[in-house]
Amino acid sequence: MELNLRGKVALVAGASRGLGFAVAKQLAAEGVSVSLGARGKDVHEAASAIENATGSRAIGHLVDVTEAASIETWISATVAELKSIDLLCVNTGGPKPGKFLDLTDDHWQQAVDLLLLSAVRLVRATLPVMRDAGGGSIVLLTSSAVKEPLANLTLSNVVRASVAALSKSLAIEFAGDGIRVNQLIPGRISTDRVREMDRVNAEKSGISVEAQRAKSQASILMGRYGDPEEFGKAATFLLSDAASYITGASLQVDGGLLRGVF
Repeated sequence: MELNLRGKVALVAGASRGLGFAVAKQLAAEGVSVSLGARGKDVHEAASAIENATGSRAIGHLVDVTEAASIETWISATVAELKSIDLLCVNTGGPKPGKFLDLTDDHWQQAVDLLLLSAVRLVRATLPVMRDAGGGSIVLLTSSAVKEPLANLTLSNVVRASVAALSKSLAIEFAGDGIRVNQLIPGRISTDRVREMDRVNAEKSGISVEAQRAKSQASILMGRYGDPEEFGKAATFLLSDAASYITGASLQVDGGLLRGVF
């Protein structure tokens, strides 16, 4: 299958580690020049690691996706260095865990800024570049919580559902511009975030982390957590020309965790 990605430019948010890093690395392996954005200085190390491993151009930028000015600076610098943006992967870390009555207005606002407004601003700032280039492809990373709310993750359940609605709305509005927009739904992929949630849930249940992980894996049809590389490959397909007739879709990468028909 020809992905037709070589020579394209991708903007990947939250890319210093975890799912964002996995997506950026897999895109680079297909010949894409990647611009990695993250808040930590390790984003530069991540870019160097990808460039050394794949031979594709990879640049790192310090970005706070909760700030519009920071996003605009990142996109302007990427266009100046790499000349275009053909692909966008919208990704952030997760918000504060907690039940409804544990959460303040500040917690809600922080979650909206982190998950929803960051996506709005990233897409809004990238769209003119893609339109000028004649089209593009956007993937928004959400969570299995958009299909099945998760215990103790009220903020993620509510705000990520808004991101899912945004993804569909964007697909409807910009298909005529040759811009495809899809949602990618990770299940339990073996990242720092999932390992931290296992630790928190183990403490709440009074069991070991190993026992908590085994319990979680038992709920997955394939009986294991996903590897970040597997997730990166799914994102790369969805961003590529191999998925040229797919827009407004939601792809689950969850090993059979979610069992609903739709």
